[in-house]
Amino acid sequence: MKIVMLGAPGAGKGTQAKMIAAKYGIPHISTGDIFRANIKNGTELGEKAKQYMDQGLLVPDELTLALIMDRFAKDDCANGYVLDGFPRTIAQAEALTESLKAQNDALDMAIDVDVPDEDIIERMGGRRACVACGGTFHVLFNPPRVSGKCDLCGGELSIRKDDLPETVKKRLMVYHEQTQPLIDYYKAEGILRTVDGTKDVNEVFAEITALFE
Repeated sequence: MKIVMLGAPGAGKGTQAKMIAAKYGIPHISTGDIFRANIKNGTELGEKAKQYMDQGLLVPDELTLALIMDRFAKDDCANGYVLDGFPRTIAQAEALTESLKAQNDALDMAIDVDVPDEDIIERMGGRRACVACGGTFHVLFNPPRVSGKCDLCGGELSIRKDDLPETVKKRLMVYHEQTQPLIDYYKAEGILRTVDGTKDVNEVFAEITALFE
């Protein structure tokens, strides 16, 4: 079961990826986790990635793909994986397809967690984070017991810059320009499946698990 998760920022694909990984006993692989693990372990690829990250530069596609293929070779990926956050562009998707093909391998499914932009803006605009402990809440879906105060430590809650409507709109614009074309790419490959991400988290998960049966 080799899966890639697609969806706009705030669509909930990361949450669903973790749930799939837990249910089916396969690793949830995100590029951020791979970078951190390789840098921490001082691997050759990690050292190369760190050089770019320390300068505030994006890690080149070729190096990111090398790190991902190295991760796929680990024993815990024997029964599959859930890939989250890569590919983000057509060039990355094509390179991933070719790298897998070179090993007589391929993805089984690309799952698009579909949520309209206006829903995402509402979702992310309602998020609040504790400045003290990092606890997260939502004014509609998971409100704190006392408005503006963290349930966990009593600290002040604030809206993160990433969640401001103007920032969310910019992130969505980038997503539609760069990442949305992946939906057409994987549709052409015949492995795209779309689920309704506007539903409750558990309902979305039930829709996803039904795809595997």
